[in-house]
Formats: sequence, structure tokens, C-alpha cells
Amino acid sequence: MKTNILFLLFFTSFAFRPCVAQERKILDTIFANEQKNVALFFPEPIRQGITGSDNFVFTYNRETEQHFGLLQAKPGKESNLLVINSNGSVFSYIVRYKEQLDQLNYFVLESDTIGNEKPVVIGESPIQKGDLNERDKTSYYDKFCSFLVERKQRIGRLTKRNQSIILSVENIVFEKEELYFVIYIENKSSLDYDLNFLNFGIETRQKGKKKSSQTIYHEPLFTYGLPTRVKEGETEKLVYVLPKFSLGDDRRVILELNEKNGGRNIKLKVPQKYINNPN
Repeated sequence: MKTNILFLLFFTSFAFRPCVAQERKILDTIFANEQKNVALFFPEPIRQGITGSDNFVFTYNRETEQHFGLLQAKPGKESNLLVINSNGSVFSYIVRYKEQLDQLNYFVLESDTIGNEKPVVIGESPIQKGDLNERDKTSYYDKFCSFLVERKQRIGRLTKRNQSIILSVENIVFEKEELYFVIYIENKSSLDYDLNFLNFGIETRQKGKKKSSQTIYHEPLFTYGLPTRVKEGETEKLVYVLPKFSLGDDRRVILELNEKNGGRNIKLKVPQKYINNPN
């Protein structure tokens, strides 16, 4: 009888023990491969998503903001993924390649954010809405251009040389409503190169027996790192930001580099296929 009472007490205490909610593990590493899409769903639409290495690709709708993006990976070293939502929330993850995936869908909570793109400053002086938007846009251009300059990604071999001066378009990136042209000017000569101008134009080629061309030049929305001088043996990296556009078969981009008080000028032609298929 005593044994039965003890068993009853033990069973009762176990059966009616309060249920303790399991602590949710914070997502910090995402695995992906080239065979399947790994989907990430965010609490707010994605405004920007960037991977730190070329063997990882994060795709999302850049024209119409949506809540999800797709991650794929090729074999290689681990990297990172940075995602910014439309409300400025920032999410950061380690991404790794894995042949067999245990999970294909991730649902991210707002509480998983590591911070906000623009922290709220108490006591900040009021700014007109128009001025704030313009200031934020300039700051965004500056930060994104800085990232692209450091990122090792190429769109193809687009290079032209003149007397040991080399002009290259290393990358063309489409982001939201703009195209970012990552440009290198390399000086392999023994003399400094003083820059007069670097013009951006679109050349239209006329077909027929009498072939001709016309170039219309465009001012960039923003320039990053444009030098006035490239010293001997050095390389300068810069970015031109332009409104997004596409080209027909009869058009191409022209970059004209002109030396101040010198003749080491370069005209680099960028075919339309690189403009219409940016990174």
C-alpha cells in the first residue's frame, strides 16, 4: 500500500509538472548548396542582400521589395550574408556550403536583428524630409561603393592599355534603381598620371554602307574615389553610379580617360551584353 502511494505521488508530480517553453536558438549559420534553393523569409521586405564571396549567391526581387530571398552556394570557404530590410533592420549570418541540407526554409524574426541601419539619436536636430532623403541617399551610395571596391568580383575582362596606363571596368552591379561601375586606373609607368577627366558616354553605331557613330555623354549620379592623380606604380579604384538602363545591339558604353597635359588617353568600349547582364 505504501509503495502504491509513493508511485501515485511520483506519477502525479510528473504528469502535472508545468511545461517549460524551449528556448529558441538564434540563427547564426545557414547552409546551402548548388542543387537546392534555401529560402529566407524576413519580417519586412528585403531592400538589400549582400554575400561576401562569389561562391554564395543571394537572389531577391530588386525592383519590387518582397519578404523572401533565395540562397545558393558552390563549394568553397565559408562567407557571410548581410541583409537589410525596408525598415532599416540589419541581419547578419555566416553561410557555409554543405552537400546534404537539413533545412531549406528559414523564418526570421524581427528580434533576430543585430541593429538598425540608422540608429535613432536622441536629441538630434530636426531636418527637412527632402534634405534627409538626399543625405541618406548620398550616405548609402558612399557605403555601398566602399563595399564594392573591397569586394573581389569581376564581370569579365574589360581592359584597355596605352603606354603602361591601364583602364579597366572590373564589375558592373545593379542595385535597386542604379548601376554601379567599378573602375580601375593602373599606372605601370615611371611617371605620375594626372587625370583631366573620365567621361561616361553611350555610343550609337549607325548601320549601312556609311558607318558612323554618335556618343552622348552622361553625368553620373554619384562618384566614389575619383582621383586627380595616379602615382607611378599605383592603382586607383573608383565607382561611377548611374541610373539603371539597358542597351540595344547598336549601342555600347564608352569610357574616355584623358590625361592632363599629356597624350596617354584611353577609350574603353563596354559591349551591351555586360550592361544588360550586370551582377
